[in-house]
Amino acid sequence: MKFAIIKERKNPPDRRVVFSPSKLAEAQKQFPQANFKVESSDIRVFPDQDYKNAGFEVSENVSDCDVMLGVKEVPIEALIPNKKYFFFSHTIKKQPYNRKLLKAVLDKKIELYDHETIVSEKGFRLIGFGRYAGIVGAYNGFRAWGLKFNTWQLPKAGPLPNQQALINELNNLALPNIKILLTGSGKVANGAQEMLDAMSIKSVSVTDYLNSSFNEPVYCKIDVLDYNKRKDGQVIDNQDFFDNPQDYESSFMRFAKVTDYYIAGHFYGDGAPYLYTRTDVKSPDFNVKVVADVSCDVDGPVATTLRASTIADPIYGYNPETESEIDYKDSKAIVVMAVDNLPCELPQDASEGFGEMFLKAVIPAFFNNDADGVLQRAKMTENGKLTENFAYLQGYVDGN
Repeated sequence: MKFAIIKERKNPPDRRVVFSPSKLAEAQKQFPQANFKVESSDIRVFPDQDYKNAGFEVSENVSDCDVMLGVKEVPIEALIPNKKYFFFSHTIKKQPYNRKLLKAVLDKKIELYDHETIVSEKGFRLIGFGRYAGIVGAYNGFRAWGLKFNTWQLPKAGPLPNQQALINELNNLALPNIKILLTGSGKVANGAQEMLDAMSIKSVSVTDYLNSSFNEPVYCKIDVLDYNKRKDGQVIDNQDFFDNPQDYESSFMRFAKVTDYYIAGHFYGDGAPYLYTRTDVKSPDFNVKVVADVSCDVDGPVATTLRASTIADPIYGYNPETESEIDYKDSKAIVVMAVDNLPCELPQDASEGFGEMFLKAVIPAFFNNDADGVLQRAKMTENGKLTENFAYLQGYVDGN
């Protein structure tokens, strides 16, 4: 089996890669029967020479390989027919802008495995960049605070080499006695929590967060039943919320009353209540000043997120009165950081972590006859057709 680490061709350029040189060397050691080749790239965070030094062939041509490993969407003109491809296709939610890409995959008889479809038997994602989105998102939120209130000038995350460098910058800050709220329980929220803990910010319970004042900055990490309640008053469990979201309503406003900086690291499921609405934000009780929306569901459960922002221009202001965008420096503005590709700002660490997961979850499946069904579950297309798991995309492919 011959694997290619392909060049990222999407614009804006993405410097991440599925395997760093050191992780690729680890993969080669674990699976000596595998053959790994690296497509030459001038934008990758690890230079070609690092792969050569690790003993890998680097070439402009990888068409002799069987399995193509990439991160972002591959442009249609760069797709090689009859190959297996791994990348984030952004098609599984019927995203209109990538319909032609999925159609081309089918036309070229490519076997597509989307990184998002690589899941366990119970449906939990096995690989992703979520942790790094949380890490950078928390950092960017503190940077936004400093810019809004002229209290500090943090450098952008992108030019800094790694997570530790971000932590070092944050630990130079003299934080006011703010209350920081973090929603979520998965990789994104845990990544953000790593940053808060690295700053030695005190973690407090929901009760203390809502009812007590502190002479130091504090944070509270909350899960779905903390900010949602059943309409009939029953308290059941998280699974009931996931199974019956229509029976719940948001209780987020009790947190919004006392929160200064909010980090949105939750997963939002279809049919769940919005955390807060545009009407909620108009309330004099709404105290949030800075929102780092790492989850970034545009025009969704975090009502202040009007659009995704960019790494180049990461923050904007939300005017509660007009429900529209304004300069974040405006006195009426709630500051919003809603970059939707945050891990790109930490390409070295993100690539190392991604490769670790990919080596553990995916590569073995090629050599153990897919014993755990990982490839079978993840395969979206085969022989020019959608697989059974993804047949729901047929109308989307047809343009209906």
